[in-house]
Amino acid sequence: MVISEDILLAYGATEENYNPKDPVFYEGNMPKYYFQIKEGVVELTNYHEDGKEFIQNILTTGESIGESFLFDNRLYPTNAVAKSVTTVWKLAKSNFFTLLQENPEVSLNMFHYLAGRLYNKYIMLFNISSTDPVFKIRSLMESLKDSPDESRYSFQVPLTRKQLANLTGLRIETVIRAIKKMHHSNIVKIKNRKIYY
Repeated sequence: MVISEDILLAYGATEENYNPKDPVFYEGNMPKYYFQIKEGVVELTNYHEDGKEFIQNILTTGESIGESFLFDNRLYPTNAVAKSVTTVWKLAKSNFFTLLQENPEVSLNMFHYLAGRLYNKYIMLFNISSTDPVFKIRSLMESLKDSPDESRYSFQVPLTRKQLANLTGLRIETVIRAIKKMHHSNIVKIKNRKIYY
């Protein structure tokens, strides 16, 4: 949880409910709210000219959505779309900044959270530049694991093969072949179509 629900409520946050495919915000709109997922899944996406979707990030319960965009006076560079039935805390931008000013420990937590996101972006940017599909997919799985100390095959990858393709910039067919190769090399285990890393 980035900011506790009690603090969000004290500063005027409200709950918003979304069905799958409902937009939380659109690329090109001005950021006016702090959003934090109470329950559910939200994808940050863009679309290429040919209509192909590119997933920037997949966010889940307790994570905030597009918070870094509130610190700059620019339009959203991405869409945020609910991927499941989702409930989101919504707090007006001005109240969000008041909350940060009046709660230095929350500000430090927010900086820590943003630093973690930025770190992951640098890692993913480097990994995406690789031409090896197995390296790209394995790097993504590493970044998704909560702890690098988890035992082998203990982490169930929470993404579909299509989502893996969209997050790595690969074609779905390439992902399917790479996952099979990773399975035969004992990098992952496939059980009931689920991938374990």
